[in-house]
Amino acid sequence: MQIEIKTLDNGSAGTAELPDEIFGAEPRADILARVVHWQLAKRRAGTHKVKGMGEVQGTTKKPYRQKGTGNARQGSLRAPQFRTGGVVHGPVVRSHEYSLPKKVRRLGLICALSQKAKEGKLVVIEAAAGSAKTKDLSAKLKALGWGSALIVDRAVDEAFLKAARNIFGVDVLPTVGANVYDILAHDVLAITTAGVEGLKERLA
Repeated sequence: MQIEIKTLDNGSAGTAELPDEIFGAEPRADILARVVHWQLAKRRAGTHKVKGMGEVQGTTKKPYRQKGTGNARQGSLRAPQFRTGGVVHGPVVRSHEYSLPKKVRRLGLICALSQKAKEGKLVVIEAAAGSAKTKDLSAKLKALGWGSALIVDRAVDEAFLKAARNIFGVDVLPTVGANVYDILAHDVLAITTAGVEGLKERLA
């Protein structure tokens, strides 16, 4: 697959050859959904917590005698039917993470890259460096028409990252951090020529 290499100044810097096995595969919605669900589950904090019957504050004394009162028998005021009682089967601190086969994760990334290429929203840029000012970089991205963009480079330039991190809708990631959720969450996927080589090695 031939694609034009652009510069951040909206110029042309030749063409690049993208491998069809990575950027030309048929996107599968089921694989994309599986990987996105796995990512979102993995990032959940899981810090939700309520107190059970054994954790709430209160006496352990039997409220009243077993028989003869005409009321239902009760053994503790910490039981869930009372206002100050504990919660039954409530949420506890836990991890929502689960395992997903490595082959499925790899296929998901290929499907996400191919999806962007199929939609015409994949852009190869010469380099992601040189813009040390947020104002200058914002003007360049506006001229390119990138309102929501993910920029992927083999090794992120520190000055470029500082310039881009205050621009709403723009994120910069290294090739090792490229993931399905962030690719699908942004409108434009911009990969540097070095980033393309990094993705080839990662998905080889």
